[in-house]
Order: sequence, then structure tokens, then C-alpha cells
Amino acid sequence: MKFPIRFAAFMPRSIAVRLIGAVLAVELLSAVLVSFISFGFERHIHFHSFDVLLHGRVDSILGAVQDADDPQDNVMLVQADLHFPPDDIYVVYDANGRILGRSNNWQGIPPNTPATMHGNYLSLSVNGRDYRLLRFHGSRTIDVAEPGGGKLREFTIFYGAPTARVWEAVHGSVEFYAAGSLLMLLVTGPLIAWLLHRGLLPLRQLAALAALVSVDSWQFSPPASARSTPELAPLTKAIENVLKRLEISFQQQRVFVSDAAHELKTAVAVIKSTLQLLGMKHRTPQEYQAGLDRCLADSLRLEEIVAKMLTLAREESVASVSAPQPSGDLAASLRQTVAQLETVADLHGIQMKIAAPGVCPVLVAAEDCSLLLSNLLLNALQHSGPTTVVAVRVTLDAETAELQIQDQGDGIAPEALPHIFDRFYRGDPARARSTGGTGLGLAICKAIAERAGGSIAIASQPNPDLPNQGTTVTVRLPLAAEIAAPEPSPSA
Repeated sequence: MKFPIRFAAFMPRSIAVRLIGAVLAVELLSAVLVSFISFGFERHIHFHSFDVLLHGRVDSILGAVQDADDPQDNVMLVQADLHFPPDDIYVVYDANGRILGRSNNWQGIPPNTPATMHGNYLSLSVNGRDYRLLRFHGSRTIDVAEPGGGKLREFTIFYGAPTARVWEAVHGSVEFYAAGSLLMLLVTGPLIAWLLHRGLLPLRQLAALAALVSVDSWQFSPPASARSTPELAPLTKAIENVLKRLEISFQQQRVFVSDAAHELKTAVAVIKSTLQLLGMKHRTPQEYQAGLDRCLADSLRLEEIVAKMLTLAREESVASVSAPQPSGDLAASLRQTVAQLETVADLHGIQMKIAAPGVCPVLVAAEDCSLLLSNLLLNALQHSGPTTVVAVRVTLDAETAELQIQDQGDGIAPEALPHIFDRFYRGDPARARSTGGTGLGLAICKAIAERAGGSIAIASQPNPDLPNQGTTVTVRLPLAAEIAAPEPSPSA
């Protein structure tokens, strides 16, 4: 049977809890590591002291070996001079293997007794008790005062002592270290939790202030502690930038809705008033026809506004990542647009000069290229005087194509230049119907350029003393590797 419960569901999701748990886990691991290290260290120290003790007692046994004063010139072990613990065991052999002396509890090493040999040391278990024996091969000169300086005799000594006391000392030391580490863990755990809680205070303050931001209140003043914290400073800056962009976006949306409502309301009001005037009294057929013509003109204007609003919404929408990037020929669209506007230019006595390569593939659909060029060229023609020139130049570099349109009109006032790409902005506060246009053309051009990853800029420096300085529009678009086939227009 499978259970849909995952272990991750039981893991704490709080950053503070995770950090505290991680620190405590590291401390616990450190305590275990210290206990293991202390065990090895204490074992080495205590057994080294234990081995020194065994050597000292072997030296005492060696010193207790004396001449037996018998005709065979034997030696003997004077055990009366030896005072060892009753649990210790020892035995002394001469060079011939004869036992010179042994402890009362020495029973020899039973055959089948498990033993481990480490150099001169033998670890074995006798009657359920663990012993450590030292095997010593040495020599000693007996009766040094005799003529000739005595005789050199060789001996083999086995001396052992139980290791229970040594292990008790080792375990006691390790338990002390373990208890100290555990006590340190219990003491530092709450302290770490408190310090971490204090350390995360700037983050909680930042979150509390960010939660106060709303559509009606964009005031956000991050605490100084968040700005001065290296880990929180980038987050604070990012929140400020995001909120600033959101505030601008909401303000633009409100202005757009207000301006769109104003434009639509004006056109509807004109149509309504025209129809009301026609219905107030009987009119001649010519008057009815004139009124219907005005209604039709205003309806066409209303339709143009709605169409451009839809176009702007389409251009400002985020393209799908999986969708293929459209492409078109900027040079071909330029020649086609210039041919369409040639009549308008001739009507105003304006000459258009074009300098463009034969092919200029850009990452903009052919339809959008035509819309971009027609809006910019129509603006240049509308704001240029008779006998002037509108120069259009397209240049290429390694990655981009640059479109530059320069007219010889009156230019744009400095106070109007920052708002030239705003929706419904026409530099005419009274929004007089005689100025023409909807104020959405340049906004659509900017949306097309930015959607393709390019840019658009307008430079203008009007000077009354130097007429016909005009305005220069510069559009930069990324080049495409090839031109995609145009998509079929959707049926109505």
C-alpha cells in the first residue's frame, strides 16, 4: 500500500526554524564528533599511562631477582620485596625456561584463550576479565660486587593487569565531554533562537511595510536596518523598483482609461447632438444628408479610436515564449509606405528622400513595419511646411537596423517632448478636433519597437531664429536572420 504522505510535508517551512534546526544539528554533530575524538584521545592517554605502569612493575620484578647462593649458581625471585595489587598476574622465566617466581593467581595462559598480540603486549580474557600483559625480554647483571663484575643473566617476564579500571577512566572522561557538549547545546539552543529572531527583525519589518502598499497608497519607506543589511539591501532595492514601476503602470492605466473615456465620450456626444438637432424639427433632405454625413464622419473617427486602442493593446501584450518570432523586410515596407503617402506629400508640396538598402530583415512582422512607418511618416508630413524635405534613412550594423526620419517642421516644444509617447497626448490641451489624429500613433510606434526588443527616440530643438530645424525620429530594431512568410489575415 502506498501512502500519499510525503516526508517534506512535515519539514518546517519557516526560515527561522530551518536555520535554528540547522545550527542545532551542526552543534549536535560537533558534540558527537568531540565525543569520538575524546574517546580516542583519552584511550591513548590512559593506556599509555597503563603501559608505563606495567613497565615500572616489570622493572621492580627485575630488581627483585638475586643470586640464590647455591652451588649451581642459580638465581631466584625475592617476592617479599614485591607489593603488587592482588588482581595483577606475573611470572618470571630464566634463560632456560625455568620459572623463578610467579604471582599466586597465575595459572598460566589456558590453551584456547582468545588473545590479541600487539608488539610486546598481549590482550586476553581470563575468567571473563580482560587483561593486558607485557612480555619483557631483558638481562641483568647479578652480584656486581663479585670479582669479575658479576654475571649477565637473561630473563623473560610476563606481567599483566586488568583493564577494567582503565576503561572506567576512559568512559568517565568521554561522559564528561559528552555531558559538557550536551549542556552547551541546551544553553546555546535558546540563545541561538533569540539571536536569530533578532537578526531576522529587519526582514519582518520590511515585509510589514511592504504589506501596507496598495493601489491607493504607494508610499513605501523601507527601514534603515534593511538598507544597511548586505543580504536585504538588494531585496529592498528590488521592491522599491518594482513598486515604482507598478505605480507608474497604474497611473498610466488610469490616465489611459480617463483619456479613452474622454475621447469616446466626445465622439458619442457629437453624434448624439447631431441626431438630436436633426430630430428637433422637420429638415430638408439636404439638411438630413448633411447631418448624416457628420454622424458618419464622427462614427468613422470613433471607429478609428477603437481600432487604434485595440492595436495598442495587441502591441503591448506579452508575446508567448514558444511562439516564433515574426520578421519582415523594413526596406520593402518603407518603399511601399512611401508610395502610399506620395499623394499626401505632393498635396502639401513636400519632397520625400529615401536612402535604404535593398533588403533589411528585422524582427518585426511586415504588418507592424508598415504601421510603424505610416504613423511616423504621416506625422512628419503633417508637421512639415510646403517646399520642405522629409529625409528617411535606413542603416545597418552587425545586429541592428537604424531607421531615421527627419523633417523640417517647427519642431516640438521642450515641455512637450517628455510626453510625446504618452497615449492620447497631442500637445493640444484643448484637444481641438481640428488638430486631427487620436494621440495614439506614437504610443503604438513605441509599443512595436519595444515589443521587438528595440527602441525609439525623438530629438527636437525648435529655434525661432532658425526655422525648419524640424524633428528627428530614430528607431533601432534587431536584425533577423531571415524573413518569415507573412501570416494569413484572419477572416472577419
